[in-house]
Amino acid sequence: MTELHSSPVYPIANPGSIAVFGASNNAMRMGTIMLTTMMSQGYEGQIYPVHLSEDKVLGLKAYASVLDIPEVPDLALIILPTDIVCRAMEECGRKGIRHAIVVSGGFREAGSAGAAMQEELERIADQYGIRFLGPNCLGVANLHLKLNPTPIAYEGPAGFVGLASQSGSFVTQMHDYLYRMGLGFSTALSVGNEANIDIVDCMEYLGDCPHTKVIALYIEGIKRGKEFIEAAKAIVPHKPIVALYVGGSKAGRRAGFSHTGAIAGPDEVYDGMFRQCGIIRVQTITELFDYCLALGHLPMPLGNRAVIQTHSGGPGATAADSCGRAGLELADLSKDTVEKLKELIPHTASINNPVDITFSKNPMYDFYQIPDILLADENTDILMVYFISPHIFIQPMLERAGVPADEAAEKSRTMIEENCRAFISLREKYHKPLVVYTYRSLEEQMVRMLLDGGVPVYNDPDRAARSLAAVLKYHRHKGEILAGGAG
Repeated sequence: MTELHSSPVYPIANPGSIAVFGASNNAMRMGTIMLTTMMSQGYEGQIYPVHLSEDKVLGLKAYASVLDIPEVPDLALIILPTDIVCRAMEECGRKGIRHAIVVSGGFREAGSAGAAMQEELERIADQYGIRFLGPNCLGVANLHLKLNPTPIAYEGPAGFVGLASQSGSFVTQMHDYLYRMGLGFSTALSVGNEANIDIVDCMEYLGDCPHTKVIALYIEGIKRGKEFIEAAKAIVPHKPIVALYVGGSKAGRRAGFSHTGAIAGPDEVYDGMFRQCGIIRVQTITELFDYCLALGHLPMPLGNRAVIQTHSGGPGATAADSCGRAGLELADLSKDTVEKLKELIPHTASINNPVDITFSKNPMYDFYQIPDILLADENTDILMVYFISPHIFIQPMLERAGVPADEAAEKSRTMIEENCRAFISLREKYHKPLVVYTYRSLEEQMVRMLLDGGVPVYNDPDRAARSLAAVLKYHRHKGEILAGGAG
C-alpha cells in the first residue's frame, strides 16, 4: 500500500462526520456511553444520532432514519440489538454511507444463528460496497483527531503506538495504563470478528500512518497468513511490529474462539511466521507495551555492551543479572573512564560495572557528569541507570536547615527539572540507548519529566533489559529483511 488514503481503514479512522445508531438519553445504554465519550473527547466533526422517537440525544439533533440526515456521513457507528443491525446496515447502504463500525455482538462468536446473521451482514455490505470494522468490536480511537467513540475517555496526549487488536478492551481500557508509562495511542483499531476489515488491513494502515512509530498487535488467530507475512515484511524495514498471540495454548484457542470466533494455530506456527517477517513476539500485555516504549524512543544500538549506573548494590546486581538473561553483555570500562570517575564518586564506591556510586558527592553528577563519562566510553553501547528521585532527600534537608516548607518544595522541584534536562540532553549528544529503572512511583515529578523527554523508565530492571534486547532484535530482523535473508 503506497497511499495512506487508499486504505479502507482511513475513512474509519479519520471521519469528518458520523451517524450514531443506538445512542439515546438513557445513560445506561452502551450507545449513549460511547457517544458521551466521543463528545467529551472533543471530536470536532459532525455527529448525527439516529433514534426512532427522540428529537434530541444528549443535546444533539436526532434523526428518525439515517435517510433523513442532510448529508452523507463518512462513517456509521452501529450499537444496536443484533437482530436489527442488518436493517441499519441496509439503510446506510441506501444512504450512500460506505464505511461503518459494528459494535454489536451476537454474531459468529455466538453460534450458528449468529453466524447466519453475520453472513447476511457481509452480503449487505458487499452489495453496497461498505467496508466495516466488526461486528463485535469497539472500533477506533484516533487520539490525534480527538476521536474516541469507545466507553472510556482518554485524558493524556496522543502518542505513537498504533494498535490493531482482536480484542476491543485493549483499545479502550489501556488508556490510563499507557499514560502512566509515558505512552499513548496514535490510532487504536479493534477488528472483532473481522467480517470485512481484518488485522492485515489495519496493520497496513498503521504502517503508513505518519503518527505511528511502533505497531502493536493483539492476535487470537490470523485468517490471511500469506498477506499478513507480505504486509509485515513491507512494514518492518521502516517501522517495528510487536505482537501478542494468545491462541497457541489449548486454553487460549478455546477463549479466542468464544471471544471472536477466531481459528487459532499452534505456537510453533506463529513463532515461525513472526520470525519470517521480523515481528517481535511477546508473552504478556506488559511486555507488549514495554517493548513499544523502547522501540519508539531508542536509537539503534551499535552492540549489546551495557553499562549500569546505580547508587545501591542490590539494584545494580539485579540489573546485571537481568542483562545477562536478556543476552546483553556488561561492558569493560576503559582506563580513561575509570580515572575520570574517580574524581566524581566517593572512595567507597565501586568503579566496576555496575558502577555503584553508593553516595553522591553531588546529585548533579548522577544526572549528567557520570552518565556523560559512561556514554563517552567506546566500550559502551547501552546505558542503564537506577535512580531515586532526589526530592525525597533534598526537600527534607532544606527544611531541616530552616528553609520554609513551600520554598523548600519549590527549590527541590527546580533542582529536579535542571537534573532531568541535563540527563535528557545526553540522548542527542551520544545517540546511544539510554534507559532508567526505579522502584519509585511513575507519577513522581522526576519520572514524568524523563518519560516526557523520551527516556524510557521501567519499574523493574528485568523489564528494562528485555526491552533493550527487543530493540537489538528488531534491528537485527530489519537488517535480515533488507538483505533478503529473512524469508
